[in-house]
Amino acid sequence: MPTLTDHAHEHRVSRAEFEAFREGRHDHARYELLDGEILVTPSPSVLHQHVVRRLMALLESIPLSDMAILTAPLDLDLDVPGTGTLLQPDLFVAPFSPGEIALSGPPLLIVEVLSASTWRRDLGIKRDAYAAAGVEHYWVMAPNTPSITVYRLGPDGAYREEAHVVGQDRWTAITPVEITLCPADLVR
Repeated sequence: MPTLTDHAHEHRVSRAEFEAFREGRHDHARYELLDGEILVTPSPSVLHQHVVRRLMALLESIPLSDMAILTAPLDLDLDVPGTGTLLQPDLFVAPFSPGEIALSGPPLLIVEVLSASTWRRDLGIKRDAYAAAGVEHYWVMAPNTPSITVYRLGPDGAYREEAHVVGQDRWTAITPVEITLCPADLVR
């Protein structure tokens, strides 16, 4: 039996069509454009936002020269040739200079916090889009476990799992920032 996704290629929209569609919405959903397809995500849960805020606080405690720590809702144009892709990662660290109106390159790090409505995308098509854009570091936080899976872009352009940290375990990242993470601490 055919599904809507079997015919998704017939329903691609341009960036201008996406912007017009999104502008007419007055709800609290998050709208993203991935390869011409509109992705709709409901507003995040309290736990989701709590984890994003805890991660942001940890990252803000680290001196990051010429970098910005940013969160959704903020459009990230991945500038992947031949695609209409405009995503809103939960949190990202990107090169930034004061006075810039746009980011000067792909983020160094993207973090997505999994939820019941986003986990398939975050671990599938969005992860693939981030890899195609050259985002070297991708962290995925599962607050209900709690766990963090750390991916790094390999020479073949695909992500490789670098670490999987669960519960009270600790892991120290050296790049793109030096930080020690404990998944259980992020959900407290």
